[in-house]
Amino acid sequence: MNLTKALGSVGGLTLASRVLGLVRDSLFVRFVGAGFASDAFLLAFRLPNMFRALFAEGAFASAFIPMFNKKVADKEGPGLPAGIAFARDALSVLFPVLIAMTVLVELAAYPVAWVLWGSTRGVTDAQFAYVVELCRLTFPYLMLISLVSLLGGILNSLHKFWVNAAAPILLNLTLIVALLVFHTNPLGTSRNQAIAVSVSGVLQLAWLWWACHRAGVRLFPGRPRMNADVKRFLSLLWPAAAGTSAVQINLVVSSALARSLLAAGSVTYIYTADRVNQLPLGLIGIGLGTVLLPLISRQLGEGDDAGAMTTQNRGMELALLLTLPATVALVVCGAPIVAALFEHGKFGAADTALTAQALAAFSVGLPSYILVKVLTPGFYARADTKTPVRYATMSMVVNLLLNLALIVPLKHMGPPLATALASSLNVFLLYRTLRIRGHFEPDQRLRRRAWRLALAAVAMGVVLWLLQGWLMPYTHGDWLARTAAMTVLVAAGGLVYAVATFVLGAFSRDDLAFLRRKRAR
Repeated sequence: MNLTKALGSVGGLTLASRVLGLVRDSLFVRFVGAGFASDAFLLAFRLPNMFRALFAEGAFASAFIPMFNKKVADKEGPGLPAGIAFARDALSVLFPVLIAMTVLVELAAYPVAWVLWGSTRGVTDAQFAYVVELCRLTFPYLMLISLVSLLGGILNSLHKFWVNAAAPILLNLTLIVALLVFHTNPLGTSRNQAIAVSVSGVLQLAWLWWACHRAGVRLFPGRPRMNADVKRFLSLLWPAAAGTSAVQINLVVSSALARSLLAAGSVTYIYTADRVNQLPLGLIGIGLGTVLLPLISRQLGEGDDAGAMTTQNRGMELALLLTLPATVALVVCGAPIVAALFEHGKFGAADTALTAQALAAFSVGLPSYILVKVLTPGFYARADTKTPVRYATMSMVVNLLLNLALIVPLKHMGPPLATALASSLNVFLLYRTLRIRGHFEPDQRLRRRAWRLALAAVAMGVVLWLLQGWLMPYTHGDWLARTAAMTVLVAAGGLVYAVATFVLGAFSRDDLAFLRRKRAR
């Protein structure tokens, strides 16, 4: 399978989902603004959103795909039927566990909301009851998205990446429809958004179930059986869940501290900045992670260690090629980007300035957020889920300490910067361990191009810094003016970066010819 083509398929759909997510968030802050109602929904949405990232983009794939691929690739065994049988056994065990977990979380909504909200300081009993209500409305999404993740792992293993990548689009479309059709006052709009979250989970599950049926995979839960394969799967799942939860738990900690120690609206600033930061992360990081794991696990299963090494090198190269310019652009041009996307209705110029500051802090860690997705498949494909867990735990501890140290002097910029620095530590530890074990060695092509790509991104940043002051007034205009300003900004940055990569030798004509040949196939 061609890595670039597969990334294009997954990345394109993920980009569409992220763009729809920005539309959703833009409508949300327009109708609700930055205050108690928005903070309440965003914190209630944090837990199901964490489970989506944790399972759909991490733990399920890390534990399930290598085992499923091994059974399918076994030439002496039954192949795909054995993989489907394993998936059915896993579903039969997980389904009752997920139901029990959902019921338990619904019953424990008050303490869960207390943890997410970071105490009840500064709110009345009626306001906190509203927060608990929103949490209860969103909690069913936890079970639904976990089932979606299992079905998505099967489809990814069968190289039907696009189906699973399209599922989050249903989430954003559902929330957008709810905003446009059912918006009332801020409290009512936030309540309707919480309902829409769980409705979207039903739609995503139906979509993945139908796609599996079309692919010849028919799964229904049966009597739970803890056979050897299921025990092995669970032994890999829980460490993988802990490992991939690092960034998400860091965000929960950041939000709780911001709610407790900072002014109202700070949670919204941090969330909105994270949503912009998620655009390149979704396009590049999640796409690469989704594609690399099944590719590397299959290559290792076939004994092709050299091929797996090459795949990871090219994944690292693609990550740097796409991530470095995105990082520079978000740091340099955060204000015009946030203004163009969100500054209308109840979201004003002061909100834009504070969100842009949080975005710059988040974006410092963008390369590390994405490189985690590139490096962890090197562990998971070898059935090592414990090492990433150990490093993720260290990262979470560092994040908590940095949060406490930075939130008072840097206010709403402190938690995002703490998350970025903690993620960078995680990447360093993962990279060093792969090198020591001989599982990853940067090849000559990667070493030669990495610093050139960084220099090209800096050149692009200089041009964007000169342009942003001229374009900033247009980001406050009507929809057409905002779109034109962003088009000019993106086009100018992209052109400068493309020219710089060719001039510096970070990208060549041979690469273009290679990509054209792959596209023609």
